[in-house]
Parts: sequence; C-alpha cells; structure tokens
Amino acid sequence: MRSNKGKIFIITGMSGAGKSQALKCFEDLGFYCIDNLPVALIPAFSELVKTNRHFKNVALGIDIREGRFFKGFVKSLDTLGRLGLDYKVIFMDASDPAILQRFSETRHRHPLGKNISQAVREERKILFELKERANKVIDTSNLTLGELKEILAGALELKRSTEMKLTVISFGYKYGIPLDADLVMDVRFLPNPNYIPRLKHRTGLDKPVGFYISSRPGFKRFIADYTGQIKHLLPLYIKEGKSYLTIAIGCTGGKHRSVFIASQLAQNLSRFGFSVSEYHRDIRK
Repeated sequence: MRSNKGKIFIITGMSGAGKSQALKCFEDLGFYCIDNLPVALIPAFSELVKTNRHFKNVALGIDIREGRFFKGFVKSLDTLGRLGLDYKVIFMDASDPAILQRFSETRHRHPLGKNISQAVREERKILFELKERANKVIDTSNLTLGELKEILAGALELKRSTEMKLTVISFGYKYGIPLDADLVMDVRFLPNPNYIPRLKHRTGLDKPVGFYISSRPGFKRFIADYTGQIKHLLPLYIKEGKSYLTIAIGCTGGKHRSVFIASQLAQNLSRFGFSVSEYHRDIRK
C-alpha cells in the first residue's frame, strides 16, 4: 500500500465568510479541491487519500449542511488522525455585519434556511466548539482576495517568490498581440536581423542572431532594466492574488528579436527562482 505524505486542509467556518474563495486560492496553489463534501464521506475519501499519490495535497470545503454537523465532523477528523494523515482545520470567520452585507448583496439563502440574522446567531453557536479546535482562524471581514491568499500561503509555509507561474511568449505584431498577455513589450526599437542576408532565415534561438542582437548598443542595459522591472512587479502581482502571469515580447514578424529577448528574459527570471515557461508563437511563420 502506498503511503501519502501530503497535506489535507479542511476549510470550514461561517456561511458567507469566504470558504469558496479560500478553496479557489488553494486550487491556485496546486491543491486538489473538493467543495461541499458530505461529512459522512470523509472517512471513505480519507482511505483514498491514504493510498493514491494523486491526492498528495488536498483541500476540502465543509460547511453546515446537516443537523449533526459537529458530531459527525469530529468523528471524521478522528478518522484522519487514525490513518496518520497530516490535516489542519482552517476556520473562515467574519463579523456579523460583514456576513449580513454579503448575503444581502448576493441574495443567497442561508443554509439554515431562516431569517439571516437569526441564522447567523444560531450558526455561531453550532460552530463555536469547532472554531476552538481549528488550527487557524481567518477573519475575512476586511480582507481582499489577494490578502486572503497571502494569509493562506503563509499557513502553507510556501515561498511566495516561487509560487507564481510565469509564461514568456514571443510574437509578431503582424499576426496580432496574444489575447492572454498581461504585459507586452515592443522590441522593434532593436535593429532587425531580417535585413541581414546571413541571418534572414535563422531565428532568435540561433547563436549568430543572438550575438547580432546582444552586440547592439544599449542591449545589455535594456535587458537588465526590463528584467529588474519584472522582478520588482511580481511580488506586487502576487500580493493582489495573481498566480499566473503572461509576458509577451513582440517584434515585426516574431522570428528574430522577440524570440531572442523572450528567451533571455525567461532565463533571467528562472535564475531568480521563478517557475517560467517559454513559448515562441510565430517563430515558424
């Protein structure tokens, strides 16, 4: 039997306190997420987690949907412990005014099916002991999604600098700007190797083209400054909750200058510890 040494996070708490948003954050962080898993199914799912390597890191969204919620929940947690699984309970909370406002804005029905104010008071009583047992309580009353993700990443003990997934793509303006681009850099200010006969049919991945571009005046300053600018911006994007960033580098045809610059930028960012993928959209056109 294969043993799973991953982590299980149980996301629970007050209705309207942000459990769904928390699960989305865990999904962005690479966790296998299940929302509204019935408490009665936790033991069976725990056995699956124990033996299946594909469930190394799991986040389960559990809320108050059944009458014996707490009693059944505690028994399920005991099952996780007996199986030797590493689990933590994160309790999502918010002030009563914040929860009431959220229900008012979304017009969702409270799971307890009563007057919202009355339902919130009753839910607090039911979940009081569970909140006391939680490994971490997060008050989302005044949190942005980015701030929530920052707190969850801290709970996961993740290094924020390596969390974001970067894609550096080269393209040709004559074929259009990539629709998924977050940042776009136009490198048509660099001399075009296309007008050099010996380089015309080569690409930016070939050494002669790279040497030609990198030897132009101002190149080294440009690539250093642009890399530094991206490095400075990434923590700010991460703080706002962004997990993926696409940086597009464009020249006229997408074959020479943009390809070389994109490759150089991807290499530089990789050296800083970021997860970077490189793609040259128009290199063969």
